[in-house]
This record gives sequence, C-alpha cells and structure tokens, in this order.
Amino acid sequence: MDAENKSDKQSAPSRGQGRRAPRVRAILLLVLVAASIFVVMRQGLLPARWSPLPALDLSVPNAWFVDWRIAELKRDRELCTRVLRGPVISASPVRDNPIKDGCGWENAMRISSAGGASLSVGTVSCEVAAGIAMWMAHEVQPRAVEIFGSRVTSVQHMGTYACRNVLGRKMWTDVRSEHATANALDISAFTLASGRQISVVRHWSGSGAEARFLREIHSAACRYFRVAIGPEFNALHRDHFHYDRGFLSRCK
Repeated sequence: MDAENKSDKQSAPSRGQGRRAPRVRAILLLVLVAASIFVVMRQGLLPARWSPLPALDLSVPNAWFVDWRIAELKRDRELCTRVLRGPVISASPVRDNPIKDGCGWENAMRISSAGGASLSVGTVSCEVAAGIAMWMAHEVQPRAVEIFGSRVTSVQHMGTYACRNVLGRKMWTDVRSEHATANALDISAFTLASGRQISVVRHWSGSGAEARFLREIHSAACRYFRVAIGPEFNALHRDHFHYDRGFLSRCK
C-alpha cells in the first residue's frame, strides 16, 4: 500500500506538467500572433481594405490608434490622397523617386499648408504629411490661441529630403537617415497672426510664454511621430525639432 501511494505521488507532478505544456504552448502562440499583428500594423504592412481600423480622418482630434492609422498610409497612394485633403491640409502627390542605395521616396506629397498655417514642403512622405497636419491642427494651433491669443499663420522648416546618413551618433553613422527617404521634417520656427515670431533656437531655453509654447507642442508631437527630438537631445538639434515616422521610437 505504501509503495502504491509513493508511486502515485511521484507520478502526480508528471501529469501536472503534461497538462501545463499545451497551455504554455498556447500562450506562446498567442504572444507570437499578437507580436506579429503589432509589427504588421505598426509598419503599415496590412492593406487598408483588410484593416479593422477606420480610415484616418485628419479633422478628428484624439483619434484612437492614431499611430497605426497613420502607418496605413505608408504604401497606399489612393488612401493617402483620399485622407490628405482640406481643410486640414493642402497637399498634392509627388511622383515616386525609386529608392536606390537607401535614398529616394515613394508615396510622397507636396505640402503648401497644414493646420491652417502656410508650410511649404516640396517632398515628404504621406505619413509625415499626415502627422504634421494633425499636430498643427490639434496641438499647435490650440496652444497658440491659449498662450498668445493668436493663431499660427506660417511655419518655417529646415528641410525634408536629404540623401545622407544619421548624424551625431557614431553607432548610427553608417545608417541612412529618415531624411534619405523623405520620411522626416525639421521644424525651426513659427509666425503668429499678430506678427510675433517664435524660434526654437532663440526661445527654447527661455522661461517665458514662447518657451512654454515650444515645450508643450514638442511634447505633444510624440503622439503623431515615432521620433520627436529637439534641443535637449543633442547640440545638432539646438535650432530645430526633428520629426520622423521611422521604425525606432524616441521622444526627447
């Protein structure tokens, strides 16, 4: 009797482990599926017609899953031209410049205004154009009115497309910048309807209304861009905000 009880006790853990194994495999499979869905949605690899999310509407603030919905524009020219329209943005398609040696662009737009402000941008990816439009409409303009009692009428920038590598970090110097595929935009200053000018290089480090404005809108940009860095990131960004829709995520 004692020998039988001992045998049962020894076999019990084995039976328990046998029952747990399928559950562990199921959990791992679910994690793998979830991770795959995350990558596919984040990189805009799922055609919009198969997406469970509604198409992006630039005029809607605080949109759910806004990052994934912007990503859907990446490879879909028809969706891009349907979404990027007035009154939130004035933009038109740019002919593709097939990517070679890491440089070029696909599904890019030319912008003349965004969020009710003049912004002349020759070539920028559809994703970045959508991000800029929403950032201007739902973050920049409301804060300008709140802080200064005046809307932004024009935005100055320091460029979009540039066939070059990442600057400033030795570990990235052999890697193409997001600028090399027109997937980035550098913003340097804003002009208000009152004529007041707000510059990143002149006002970021201050303590007045201009510094508050710049810090608040820069922080809010992280909602629409994967990388949103400025003067506190490094000396190379002391005079502008860099916004891009690349693979990495960094806000500073």
